Amino acid sequence: MSGPDRLLRLLQLMRVMAPPITAKRLAAERGVSVRSVYRDIELLRLSGAQIEGERGYGYRLIEDNALPPQTFDRLEIEAITVGLGEVRQMGDPDLGRAAAAVLAKLAASLPDGPERQLLHSISHVYRPNSRYGSHSHLPAIRQACWEEQEVEISYRDQGSAASRRIIRPLAIMYSDRVVTILAWCCLRNDFRMFRVDRIDTLVNNGTSFRPRRVSLLREYLAKLNAK
Repeated sequence: MSGPDRLLRLLQLMRVMAPPITAKRLAAERGVSVRSVYRDIELLRLSGAQIEGERGYGYRLIEDNALPPQTFDRLEIEAITVGLGEVRQMGDPDLGRAAAAVLAKLAASLPDGPERQLLHSISHVYRPNSRYGSHSHLPAIRQACWEEQEVEISYRDQGSAASRRIIRPLAIMYSDRVVTILAWCCLRNDFRMFRVDRIDTLVNNGTSFRPRRVSLLREYLAKLNAK
């Protein structure tokens, strides 16, 4: 295997492998020595890839410039168009516009052949009605997740009983036809799910819970997966 091909395969492994990405795991996946992995990681760093970590602790790929868009094969391009098509059919205006912008930017960066495959894909998504509909609070929820800010909500449960909660929004989950916030509820002092369509009012109270979002979300997802 040529040197560039070997390094590209290592980059792809680092993109898809779940953490911790240790040299030992990378070596086992590639069938090479740990020393070879150390050498190739240094070569990737010299070529411009941003890789955090060090020997004995594991690595994390932050950014790389070694994957030109033309390396997408036909099936990968089909997957991109289907994925972006689904997003555009969800009913969230902001995500829909973002998906259209991503498609346009990607098409502009591709050479003629792959660009035609992208713009004239054989795979299409059609839904006569939007999957989730538009929710006025979604932009504020999304911003609160990004900024790791608590929000105060007035909420109606399944029986229409109203309550006021201060929550720490961790992620937005799209399941079936319901949009849900995965959050830490300060009232219950525990993880809770809140349907966006049952939120009557939402206000950012200015309280930060940074940098706990990632660790809280990881803990919540582990509990959900353990059920």
